[in-house]
Amino acid sequence: MAKIIGLPKLSPTMEEGTLVAWTKQEGDSVDVDELLAEVETDKATMEFRSFDKGVLLKILVPVGETLAPDTPVAILGKAGEDISALLEQVAAGKGGAKPAAGASQGSAAAGASGAQETTTTASQPGTAALASPVSDADEHTGAATGRVLSSPLVRKMAREQGIDLHTVRGSGPRGRVIKRDLEGLSSAGHASTDAAGPSRTAASGWERRPPRVEKASGTRKTIARRLTESKREVPHYYLTVDFDMDAMVAARTQLNEALAGAGKVSFNDLVIKACALALRDVPECNASWGGDVIRFHQVVDISVAVAVPDGLITPVVRDADKKGVSVIAEEVRSLAQRAKDKKLRLEEISEGTFSISNLGMYGIEEFAAVINPPEGAILAVGALREEPVVRDGQVVVGRRMKATLSADHRVIDGAIGARFLQALRGYIERPIAMLL
Repeated sequence: MAKIIGLPKLSPTMEEGTLVAWTKQEGDSVDVDELLAEVETDKATMEFRSFDKGVLLKILVPVGETLAPDTPVAILGKAGEDISALLEQVAAGKGGAKPAAGASQGSAAAGASGAQETTTTASQPGTAALASPVSDADEHTGAATGRVLSSPLVRKMAREQGIDLHTVRGSGPRGRVIKRDLEGLSSAGHASTDAAGPSRTAASGWERRPPRVEKASGTRKTIARRLTESKREVPHYYLTVDFDMDAMVAARTQLNEALAGAGKVSFNDLVIKACALALRDVPECNASWGGDVIRFHQVVDISVAVAVPDGLITPVVRDADKKGVSVIAEEVRSLAQRAKDKKLRLEEISEGTFSISNLGMYGIEEFAAVINPPEGAILAVGALREEPVVRDGQVVVGRRMKATLSADHRVIDGAIGARFLQALRGYIERPIAMLL
């Protein structure tokens, strides 16, 4: 018997997902656990696998649509089966979709690279597109719902050219705007997509333009929600230290000379290792709040903040206290690249025990980071700098680096945070201690 399949919830924080690609086409046979589609979530691009066996009778949602979990996306059944009644249910908004949410989150893996753009909307830019068929009035310019049928590539081209897709007559199926429709067009002959209206010219002669508005990605919305909750609910406090980095600079130089071009070690890699060992020395700082319990973690899994085009991802270096610096360096490079390509697996971006955020490469000398719940602390690392210091009664040039610990006072008292930074100083200023 044919059934409607809903979009699965592929990560614990997923509130919507964008269909990146269908790997099966209508009429294809589908087996249990076979890949149906790839879905971009707030975390990464995940695999959508089937939990039923049959034939893909109907695809209800095209690539590029952004949907809430359990939204009807396909109909699965036997070859030649009549699905007209199910199509009517979907059109009436009574799809009764079978959630593919039985999907094992542990099996979710990275899929197609690159972040996909979301569906263009006019009246409700923050809402997800529906999976039900659109009427003739909607097919061309979205007169009824504000939707424009178009691919992510076309929407990207339109933004770059300053073209409002609502003013373009689509020549594709069901009035879909395709790449050919944008060729030869420019922003001069089309209305701006900015809600504030056309640009104005001030008396000074400078052209004034209204703000550009674009829909927030799933990643950005998740960041906004989680960090707002963190600042509102977690009692942050901050401790700042200033490290003597002369020994660390010398150690890094020697390490990279020993590696002889087989991948370089960065200061951040050394800080990760030093933090991991300091957490092992002060396990009370490797903890998280659990409501009526405190969880003291028996592993040291360091979340490393990585900037991506639409926000921040924190892939995790597992058992960082047990790995050599060169292994950590190689792992961080791989995780960072796959984070930017949206190819990280769910297990690679969850369940860290402590975070590190480094803005030193941008010249930021000091900052305070927001704790990444449920972790109990995050270390904000600043830039390496040169300045006059006094040694043995003489003023010499020294290299220094500031770091600020943001800690959850429900879990980590000030004295514990201070002990952790003291232990960290021992490894940073005497890096040979990391070999013991």
